[in-house]
Amino acid sequence: MVHGNQISVTGPESGEAGPPERALVETWQVLVPLGYTHWNGIAGLFKGGGHFRDRGYKSCFQELAKEKELCKHSRIEQIEQYTTDESQIYPCQEKRRRENKERSQAKEACGIELESKWAGGFQNYLSVLAMNGPEASLFNSDSFVDPLLQFETQLKIIESSFKMVFALPSLEKVRDMGNSDNEKEDLENLYQNILNIFEDTLLILVSKDLYKLQILKDMAVWMNEDSSYLQERIVVIISRVLNFASRRVKGYGSVDAPCLGVLAAELSLLCCHNDPLITQQASSGLYHLLCIAKCQNEDIEKNRPKTNDKSGNQCLLPTPSDTEFQPKVLQQDKTKITQSVGHTLLPSLLTDFVWSLLMKLSSPNYITAFKASTMLKLTLEYHAHKVTMVSKIVDAIYKQLCEDSSHIMKHAMLRVITLLTRTSPKKVIFQLMDYPVPADNTLILMWHAAGSESSVAPHVLKTILLILKGKPGEIQDSFMERRRFSLDPTNMMPVVASQALCTLLPICSYKKVVAQFFPQLLMALLLQLFYSSDLRLMTENKMFYAQDALRVLLNCSGLQQVDIALKKKNCWNQFNQTQFYHHGVYLVAKTLSDYNFPQFPETLHYLYKLSVEGPRRSEDSIITVIFLTELLNNFFKDPFPEEFLVLFRNWVNDSNPAVSKLSLQKIASMAPVINEAQNVCSLLISILDAFLSKDKTVIIRALITLRRLLVKLDKVTYSSLCIRIASSYCPLMDHSNGGIRSMAIQHFGELLRDMSQYTWMLNDVVLGGLVPLILFLEDTEIRVVQACKYTLAICVSELNWPTSYLLKDEFYNFEVVVLNICNNLLTSHESYITDLISHTLGFLRSSRVYLRRASVILIGYLAKLGGHLLLRDEITVMLEAIDRVLRDEDPVIRELAEITYKIFQEIAHRLTSSNLKQIFRRVFNSIYAKKLKPLYKYNWPNNLAGSPMRIKETKNDTEVHADENYEYNLVKNELLVCCSDHISEEK
Repeated sequence: MVHGNQISVTGPESGEAGPPERALVETWQVLVPLGYTHWNGIAGLFKGGGHFRDRGYKSCFQELAKEKELCKHSRIEQIEQYTTDESQIYPCQEKRRRENKERSQAKEACGIELESKWAGGFQNYLSVLAMNGPEASLFNSDSFVDPLLQFETQLKIIESSFKMVFALPSLEKVRDMGNSDNEKEDLENLYQNILNIFEDTLLILVSKDLYKLQILKDMAVWMNEDSSYLQERIVVIISRVLNFASRRVKGYGSVDAPCLGVLAAELSLLCCHNDPLITQQASSGLYHLLCIAKCQNEDIEKNRPKTNDKSGNQCLLPTPSDTEFQPKVLQQDKTKITQSVGHTLLPSLLTDFVWSLLMKLSSPNYITAFKASTMLKLTLEYHAHKVTMVSKIVDAIYKQLCEDSSHIMKHAMLRVITLLTRTSPKKVIFQLMDYPVPADNTLILMWHAAGSESSVAPHVLKTILLILKGKPGEIQDSFMERRRFSLDPTNMMPVVASQALCTLLPICSYKKVVAQFFPQLLMALLLQLFYSSDLRLMTENKMFYAQDALRVLLNCSGLQQVDIALKKKNCWNQFNQTQFYHHGVYLVAKTLSDYNFPQFPETLHYLYKLSVEGPRRSEDSIITVIFLTELLNNFFKDPFPEEFLVLFRNWVNDSNPAVSKLSLQKIASMAPVINEAQNVCSLLISILDAFLSKDKTVIIRALITLRRLLVKLDKVTYSSLCIRIASSYCPLMDHSNGGIRSMAIQHFGELLRDMSQYTWMLNDVVLGGLVPLILFLEDTEIRVVQACKYTLAICVSELNWPTSYLLKDEFYNFEVVVLNICNNLLTSHESYITDLISHTLGFLRSSRVYLRRASVILIGYLAKLGGHLLLRDEITVMLEAIDRVLRDEDPVIRELAEITYKIFQEIAHRLTSSNLKQIFRRVFNSIYAKKLKPLYKYNWPNNLAGSPMRIKETKNDTEVHADENYEYNLVKNELLVCCSDHISEEK
C-alpha cells in the first residue's frame, strides 16, 4: 500500500515483504526523499498485496523499464531548467556557476547511473528468480528446462550484472556527491542495496543447487581480468555465499560441487593479498569452502562400501583432526593453506587446484605467478600422490616452455616435473617419451628435471626399460592401446627413450642404479640397435640413439676399455648394417668376456631368466642366444650345466630358424663330451623333432648335428634310440630338397653300419625304407643316386642278399636291381611284399617323372611275385591307380603302365576261379617260388651277354628248368592230399 511517501508491502501469504518486494521498499525509501517522484508509479505494481505476483514478472519488467525512462528524462529537465537562466547570474559568479553546474551534472549523472544499475540489477534478479522458481514457464513454453542451458543463461545474466555492479565508483566517491548527511546516507543505502541485490541473486542460485558455486569461480576470474573492479566487495560476497552454502550443505543428502578445486586456488592466492581486508575475507571464504569439501568427503565415505586393507584397518579419508583449519590460520601462511587444501580436497578437486595454479604461472602479473608457484610446489611436495591428470600437466608445461624458452617461471615448472616424478614416475616418463624425435632442448631440460633425484632413479629406469620393449615404427592398434594417447600413430617412444638414456645415465645420482640395471639396459639397447638398423633412424652425425646410449652405458659402468676395443674392431659400424648385426652382438659379448666384466653374474642370471620367460618377439630370441652362448663359451666348459642345456634343447625347435640353427650348432660342438651330458636321450629327440621344420636349412643343420653326436655316442644309448632315429630318416628320403634327400639316405645307411650288431632290431625299418631307396636310384641328382647306392649296398649286405655287385656303376641297371631285390624278397621276406606295394602306390602321383616311372616298374615286379597274396579289393584299388597312370602325359610312363596293368589283370583273372583253385595256387606259390625274368626292358643295355648278371641268369635258368618237372609233381601230390583232407572235413 502507498501512504504519502511510504510504501508498505505485504506478501500474499506470510504478510511479510518477500525478497523482491523488500528490495524495492528499501530502494523506495531512498529515492523519494531525493525527489525522484516519477518512481511513484512503481508503487502501483504492489497495490493489492500480491498484485505484483498476480500480474507476472514479464509485465513488471516492461513497466519498470518505462518508469526508468520517465525518471531519466524528468531529472534531465530539472537540470536544464535549473541552469538555463544565465541572465540572472552576475558575471563575477561565472566561475562558481560553472563549478556548481559541473558538480550538479556529476551528481545527477551519478544518480542516474545508480538508478540504472539498480534497475538493471533488479531486472536480472527477477530473471534469475523466475528461471529458478515456478515461473520458469514464462521463459520456456516446454515443461522441461535443460539444466545446462538454464545454467548458461543464468551465468550470462550474472556476468552482465557483475560487470555493471562492480564497475561502480567506490562508496566514498558516491557519498561525496551528497550535499547533506541525509543525502549521503541515502546514496550509501542505494549503493549497498545494489550490491545486496547481486548477493541475493547468488544466494538464490546456490540455495537451489550447489553446483552453481561454479559462478563464484567465474567471478574470481572476472575480477582478475580488470583491476578496476571492487575486489574487496567481490571477495566479501564470495565469502558470504560460501558461508551460506557451508551451512546449507549439512542438510543435503549428496554434495555436487565440482568447482571447489578451482575456486580454492583463487581464494588461496587472495589469502596472500597485500590488502589485509581482502586477505581476511578470502581466508574466511576458503575456510567455508573447505567445510563444504569436508562434507563432500563424508558423503562419499558414507556411500563407499566398507573394505579392509591387509592390516585390518578400514580405508577411510583423513580424520577431522587431520583437517582442522581456521580462518586465522589460513591468512598469509602458504604452508598451512596448501596442507589444509591437500588434506581436504578429493583427488579430482585437488587436481583442479593444481591445474589452476599451474595456469597462473603464465600470468603477466609476476607477483601472482610467484605466489602460485610457491603454493604449487608446496602442494605437490606433500600431496602429489593425489594428483590424477599428470600427463596433461606435463604436456602443458612442455607447451608453455616451448612457446617461451626463457619463461620467468621456468624453474618452477621444472620443479613441478620433479615433484610429480616422485609419486607418478611412470606417467611422467611415458609422457616425456611421447614427443617427436629428436628431442629439443626443452624436452632435455624436462628429462633432467624428472631424473634429478636419486630416489626416483630406479623407477625412471624401470619405466624406460618398459618403453624399450617396444619396437620403433610399430603401428599401434587403436583398439588394443586405449590406455594412453600417443602423439604419433607409430610407436617412436623407444627411440626417444634411447636418446633420454644418453642424458640420464651420466648423472651422478644414477651411478648406483645403472649398476643395478646393467644387464637389462644392455640387452634392451642391443635389441633397439637391431630394430633401428631396419629403420635407419640416424642423427645428424650418422649415429643411432641406441648405439650412443649403449656406449654411454659402457662408459658409465667402468667399461671404457671395452668401448675402445669395440671401436678398434669396427663393431659399431657393423651394427649399422643389418647383414652384419648378429656379428656385432657376438663382438660385444666376446669383448665383454675378454675383459672379464664384473657384471657377468648379474648378466648371466638375467639372460637365463629372459630365456626361460621367452621373448616378446621371435626375432628377439636370436640376440639372447648369441649373447648367452658366447658368455657360456668363455666361462664354462662343455658340456654346459643342465640348466643351460635345457635352454638349448628348447631352442632347437624355436619358431625362429636362426635360433634353431644356432642352438644346433652349439649342440654339435659338444659332440666330444656328449656322453658326459645329462638327459642325452631328450636332447637327441629334440633334434629329431627338428626334422619336421618347414625351414630346409634347419633340417640340414639338424641332420649334421645328429650325425656328429651319433658318432661319439655310446652304443648302449645309441641302440636304445636307433629304431626311432632310423624311422625319422625315412620321411626325409622323399623331401623336395635334394640335399636333404641325399643326407637322409646317406645317414640312414651309416646308422645301419653303426648298428650292424643289432641288425635283428632294424630289419623292419630296413624293409620299410626299401621303396624310397629303390625309387630314388632314378633321381636326377647324382648325390642322391650315390647315397641310395651306398645305403642299398649296406641294406642288402645286412639282409644277406647277393645284390651288392649290381649297384656298382659298371654293372648298374635300374630294372636289373629291382628284379634282383624282388627275387630276394620273394625267397626271404615274402610277407612284406603287400606293404611294399601299398607304399609304392603313393609315388604314382608324384610330380617328378622319374619317380612315376620307377614306381610303375617296382609295382609291376612286386605284383608279379606277390599277386597270390593280394585280395580282390586290393586288386581293384591297384587297377584304378594304374588306370590313371595310363593317361599320363609322359609316353614312357604310359608304355610301362600298360605292362603293369596287364599284370594286375592277369592276377584279377586268376581270382575269378573257384576257391579250391585259389587255395591250391596260393599254397603252390608259397612252396614253389619261381624267380622272375625282366618284364619291361627299361633302359636295357645293348650287350648284356658278358655281364655277371647275364652269366648268373643263364646258370640259374638251367638249374631251374632241370628240376622243374620233379618239383612240380612233388608239390602237386602234396596239394592233392591237402585238398582231399579239407573236402572230407567239410562233409
